[in-house]
Amino acid sequence: MSLVEYALQATLGANEPWPDDVVLFQQYQVEQITLPDYAQVLAVETFLHMCGLKFRVEQRTNAEEMSPSGKVPFIQVGPYLVSEFEPVVGFVNTKGFTLTKNMSETDRSEMRAYMSMIDSIMGNAELYMAWLNPDIASEVTKPRYGCSYPWPLNWVLPWRKQREVKAKLKANDWAYKSIEEVCEEVKICCLALSERLEKKSFFFGDSPTELDAMVFGHLFTILTTILPGGHFTSVVKEFSNLAQFCTRIEDKYFKLGFEQ
Repeated sequence: MSLVEYALQATLGANEPWPDDVVLFQQYQVEQITLPDYAQVLAVETFLHMCGLKFRVEQRTNAEEMSPSGKVPFIQVGPYLVSEFEPVVGFVNTKGFTLTKNMSETDRSEMRAYMSMIDSIMGNAELYMAWLNPDIASEVTKPRYGCSYPWPLNWVLPWRKQREVKAKLKANDWAYKSIEEVCEEVKICCLALSERLEKKSFFFGDSPTELDAMVFGHLFTILTTILPGGHFTSVVKEFSNLAQFCTRIEDKYFKLGFEQ
């Protein structure tokens, strides 16, 4: 879906109240979902919880095919389908629900810079580790991605997805990094976040923003997903305030723990 279509969709949806039957679609969490997708799903879930909005989660084998952008997660709000974190945030804002209304424009710009950093570093690093690390790709990612499909789709679809991810990472030079270099990128990102958070409860002031939701989505997923090597988990655990941040967000916005 193009940006124009998203904008039109959001404008039309703004005229209607938030309904009681909003659905967030994702793949099956334990059996099927991969590390990068779960980080995105959890970020959107957290943002909706922070806004105090009612929704339910539905897990579908073909969630990617159902999504208007071909990516998960996506929400169904009445007749409108909106996929991925930033479009969901924009759509929710048009409904009058925002986490940044009391922020200065300077803080908003800084927040967006941090979000861009997370997208470019954590997003690419998770794709790299899930699909380009041979051990993780063969032992975890491919079996999860293909588990719900019959042969030969359970082999063909993960192979096709891996090829798509590799092409994307080649385009921005991430495919040519070593595991050590990718871990160093993650460490730099975590250091910047740790220095911004310091001892505060949230990254900007006393209330959460979409940055808090995004950071939680990525870091909690890394901390709770068991993968061969545990490369990213050991990096995040070096920053105690980030680990404590994840615990606070989980306790505040989720009644139950997550299973991965």
